[in-house]
This record gives sequence, C-alpha cells and structure tokens, in this order.
Amino acid sequence: MKPQPQLATMIKGQVFDGYLMVRSATQRTSSNGGKYLDMTLCDISGEVNAKMWDGATPPPPPVHVIRLRGMMLEYNGRPQLRVDKLRLATDADDYDMDALTPCAPLPPDEMLDYIKGRVDAFADDELKALVLKRLEECGDKLNYYPAASKLHHAERSGLLHHTSTMLRAAGAICEIYPTLDGELLAAGVILHDLCKITEMQADAIGLVSDYTAEGMLIGHLVQGVSELDRCGRELNVRHELLMMLEHMILSHHDLPEYGSPKPPMFPEAEVLHVLDLLDARIFEMNRELQNAQPGGFTERIWSLERKLYRRKELPRGKANSD
Repeated sequence: MKPQPQLATMIKGQVFDGYLMVRSATQRTSSNGGKYLDMTLCDISGEVNAKMWDGATPPPPPVHVIRLRGMMLEYNGRPQLRVDKLRLATDADDYDMDALTPCAPLPPDEMLDYIKGRVDAFADDELKALVLKRLEECGDKLNYYPAASKLHHAERSGLLHHTSTMLRAAGAICEIYPTLDGELLAAGVILHDLCKITEMQADAIGLVSDYTAEGMLIGHLVQGVSELDRCGRELNVRHELLMMLEHMILSHHDLPEYGSPKPPMFPEAEVLHVLDLLDARIFEMNRELQNAQPGGFTERIWSLERKLYRRKELPRGKANSD
C-alpha cells in the first residue's frame, strides 16, 4: 500500500488520493435542484464530511472501503473533503485495513485464548462452567465487537481488548491485596460488559451503526444481570455466588447517573469498578495524546471534562516512537 495522508493531519488545499472507509453516504438535492453525495468518511485518525458534486454517482454502501481522489477544503470553519472520483475497492486493491479503522493491538484469537485460559484455571467448577457458558453464548461476535460506539475501545475487537487488559490488571491487583477473591474478580471482569454485544449494532469491522432496542430500553448492565441469572439457574449455581456476580455487573458503573442503581458493596465489586474506569480513561488519554504536540495540550475532551498535557521528554530508557 502506497503512503497516503491521514485525515487528521490534512490541511486546506491538500490533495487526497487513496482509500477511506464509508461510515454513511446519502444522495441529496441542493437548493438549485442538483444531486450530490453527502458522506462521512474515515480512517484510523478520524472522520470527515465529504461532498461529491456528481448526481450520477450512487452513494457507496456504509462500512465499505472506497478508492477516491479529492481535495481537502473548509466549510464553516470545519474540514470538508471534496471528492472528484470514487469507486468501491476490490480484493485486488492494495490497502491496509488497520490504517482505515481502529483495531485492537492484539489478534482476537490471542486475547480470547488468554481469557479462556484464565477461566480454565478456576478451581471453582461452578464458576468456571458459568463463565464459559456465557462466553460460548456470545459466539463469533466476541472476535470483532467493540466495547463502545465512540469512546473507550471503540475499535475492532475492542471488547476483548478491554476485557483482557482488565484481566491482567486484576491479576496484579490480587497479588498486592491477597484478601481479594481472584477468581470472583476475574469472573466479574469477563462478565461485566458481555451484553455490549446485544446493546449495540456493530458490523464485522467493529463499527457501531446504532444501539439496539434492548440497548436503548434496558442497557448492558441490566441485560447482563438477566442473562447471567438465566445461565446460573440453568447450571444450578449456588445462590450467593450468582448474587455477588450479578451485583458486580449491576454496580460496575458505580453511580445512578452512570447507570448503576447500587454502588459496589464488597471489595471485588469495588475493584471491578475501579479497573473498568482506569482502563477506559487510560485508553482515551492515550488516544487523545497521540494528536497533541510534545509540550502542548489536547483539545478539551468532553468525556473527561479536561484538557491533557503531553510531556516533552520521554521517560528515560524509552525510545521516541514519533
């Protein structure tokens, strides 16, 4: 694949000749009666509104890669890509999907094997059977589903990325605090977000198009408790264990305004909440800091309600990756 500019770094007047992912595309009618394409196109660096002033070209389908040539312009102070030519990409085209849509840093099989390996090591057979049943029920969607539509781990295989990272952190925490039940905490980590799969509509590339009716009306916390309760009753899991796992799912957002009707009420539930928040925030911070200049600040990040500073000097012993 020949080098192409990233959308986030393009300036007004710069020519683009390469591949982008289609998030949405609609044919519209202008005030003078002419037809044009109104599109949202993206690569791994971000997305941009694009216009093609050609009424004869049909809108490309969402979640497809297109080859295009155009120029970056500006409209109402915001970047806008003027597309002169486009076509759907084919299998013969040389493009890198990892450059067009965010992907987890590890292969999904590797992350899932790590998660299942942790479960296989459980000494509690009831807990092992329960967690493996829920993982099996999720099916192939686990391989590509993101953990969110826009914020943390909004990437292909993001749910596995979020879960496996938290699971590693949970293991380290349990070494420092040996009073924690490591298997209960690991199970809570694995189970807490599994119903993101039924909360969102995502394609095989990991892009979320919308929330499902269940996601809008119920949400992944309550759905997660419901599915876990069903599985627990089918497997005849002991009452207290099932109740504690359900509480961990229900309380992992901590506050009512974030969706949790109960705060964490035992140590493993509290650690699950803290690890979930930590992993989400570190992911968002790392993503935003990539676009900041060393010694400078990011734009204000609405999800964090602050700007972030990017240090000038790297820690000693770390090579500069820029």
